[in-house]
Amino acid sequence: MTILLDSIGMDSPDPSDTIDPQTHTTTIPSSAGIPVGPRRRVRGARLDDRFNVLGAAAAGIAVAVLLFGWFTPLSGGVGWLLVAYLTFIGFYALLVSFASDWQEVKDRVMAVLLASAGVLLFGALVFVVAFTLVRGQEALPHLNFFTQSMELAGPLDGLDVGGIVHAILGTLMQISMALAVTIPLGIMTALFLNEVGGKFARFVRTISDAMTALPSIVAGLFVYSAIIVLITHQRSGFAAAMAITVMMLPIVIRASDIVLRLVAGNLREAAYALGSTRWRTVWHVVLPTARPGLATAVILGTARGIGETSPVLLTSGVTAVVNWNPFEGPMISLPLQVFDFIKSPEPNMIARGFGSAAVLILLVLALFAIARVIGGKGPGQLGRRQQQRVVAASARDLQRITVNGVRRARLHVPPSLPPSDLNAKETSS
Repeated sequence: MTILLDSIGMDSPDPSDTIDPQTHTTTIPSSAGIPVGPRRRVRGARLDDRFNVLGAAAAGIAVAVLLFGWFTPLSGGVGWLLVAYLTFIGFYALLVSFASDWQEVKDRVMAVLLASAGVLLFGALVFVVAFTLVRGQEALPHLNFFTQSMELAGPLDGLDVGGIVHAILGTLMQISMALAVTIPLGIMTALFLNEVGGKFARFVRTISDAMTALPSIVAGLFVYSAIIVLITHQRSGFAAAMAITVMMLPIVIRASDIVLRLVAGNLREAAYALGSTRWRTVWHVVLPTARPGLATAVILGTARGIGETSPVLLTSGVTAVVNWNPFEGPMISLPLQVFDFIKSPEPNMIARGFGSAAVLILLVLALFAIARVIGGKGPGQLGRRQQQRVVAASARDLQRITVNGVRRARLHVPPSLPPSDLNAKETSS
């Protein structure tokens, strides 16, 4: 019985359950009066672990202070931090070895190194964002910075004149056109690599992996030669979008390929066992399961494309006015506008440059948030509207089953008779 229940996905009966001989139902014994032990902590650090960390940190700081202030002529903040950290690692390994074996010492030291790498990366990110926001605080409070272009503003004008609305609109239009090409093409290519395969798929995977390291200036030169020189004969936002697409596409293909590989094979096998076709399985099983990972792949591609400067410089040109037509005339973007502002020696232009960089960071964060809202739910998690549709479908099914049951009872029809035969018999009656 246990093997049969496991084969159909049900839990085996608990040996503590009992069957009532009168009602032939399974009953679970009551747990009232049974003492419950204290809850075991599976997270958090023990007292000796905290002592090891704090003691090693104090020893590292002390050794660094002695070396840089008393015994040696060393100086510099970076060197002091490096010596203190290396000393901390050594003392921490020594303290852990007093009560643990060598394997646990290696495990604890590696855990400290990984945690230190995470803290260092997070600190670098916070520093970059905070530095940009602080340097751009002179331009950000002005409303005209977000509503005006630089058409009537010069390098000597104050921050109350001119803005970057033309660069914001250019960035949004360029990245929208690039995403319109990159998302379907990148995901379909990743599906081809995983669902079809073959020798050609291995060749495509090799090419996409090689293109992830493609220099951005090469992508700009390629689009400049293929589109501007041969077709349009002028710089435009469309050409810049195509250059950004060349940079985004291999990132999206590679990340989507890895995500689709992580989809469990038994999900596909279950769909095939139910009679589903390959592409119906892909649409209803594979893609919904990999949706959060695919959203992450799109985020990575967007982060790569939205910050490109050199391909946009070659393909879009520089302008100080708003251009609503991406197929004609130059169209500047935020990264290129930052470059154009920062190269000026005027303090107001430099402040505008840092303000533009801060707006670019906030724009990227907003796009990331939107992507997370769209694809952040895991497989099986439904939104409010989806839950309402499921409940409505269940109510319709219940009504249909109830009506069919009443009709069968009235006509004395066995439950095994199909609904079509039931309708025919009811018509003949």
